[in-house]
Amino acid sequence: MTDTASLPAADSFERVRDYLTGLQDRICAAIETADGGARFVEDAWTREEGGGGRTRILRGGNVFEQAGIGFSDVSGTRLPPSASAARPELAGASWRAVGVSLVFHPHNPYLPTTHANVRHFRAVRDGQTVAWWFGGGFDLTPFYPFDEDVLHWHRTARALCEPFGGSDRYDAHKRWCDEYFLLKHRNETRGVGGLFFDDLHGDFERDFAYQRAVGDGFLDAYLPLVDRRRGLPYGERERAFQLYRRGRYVEFNLVFDRGTLFGLQSGGRTESILMSLPPLVRWEYGFTPEPGSAEARLADYLRPRDWLSELA
Repeated sequence: MTDTASLPAADSFERVRDYLTGLQDRICAAIETADGGARFVEDAWTREEGGGGRTRILRGGNVFEQAGIGFSDVSGTRLPPSASAARPELAGASWRAVGVSLVFHPHNPYLPTTHANVRHFRAVRDGQTVAWWFGGGFDLTPFYPFDEDVLHWHRTARALCEPFGGSDRYDAHKRWCDEYFLLKHRNETRGVGGLFFDDLHGDFERDFAYQRAVGDGFLDAYLPLVDRRRGLPYGERERAFQLYRRGRYVEFNLVFDRGTLFGLQSGGRTESILMSLPPLVRWEYGFTPEPGSAEARLADYLRPRDWLSELA
């Protein structure tokens, strides 16, 4: 049971919701400016059981082949069996979840794919809050990694963690990211990691402030990489490798991602849940990169590492 002393105030859910809709707006504006070509198209939707959202997709831009960012505010009276089995206090409770999730797939293989998510969940039974928490994070999936990009990404992550426990917070949520975004059947991480957290429910105001720091920190982490890599020349070889490695992204999202699983099991909107999948992908049986090639170099980045110490 949640400690009543730590319960959020009555208006707190709407405060989180307002922050998240504003975050979606700000990220869309920044990405449209960075792309300089295409604009996001909004698909507003409602959910029969309760709630709705707005999914925004940018396609065929100067920088981004596809960029998707969705806001959702959904509710229901029953949780999927997997959720209530893991958290018995949720059995029989009504629930409401709000969040922003994004995945950006650039054209240029030298510019990494990226994902970010910030969310808030609340469950109520008999008019009383029985559970609440924050979750989220951001992670980076390069195909041709640059050490300076990985360093910038993790330095930004560490800096935003500083007011919330400093290196302890960064170390814990960096490790959680490495463990979560692991393709177990491949024994490789999805990329070079970042931050991941879930079930954060100690002090509402402090936890909400951390969620805002993560949400706001995403653009600080990613936009400098767009500026550095968007114009690098590439050919058919690099493009083919990018499309092949996108297959790993699909594998993770369809096999392991909890958000995808929860969304589909709870009757979520399929198009919005699967907007994270790349528009083009290539499958090849038994592909092995040429030893010593730039493509083979990626393998050394697909394992948990202390990036800030090793690359500095």
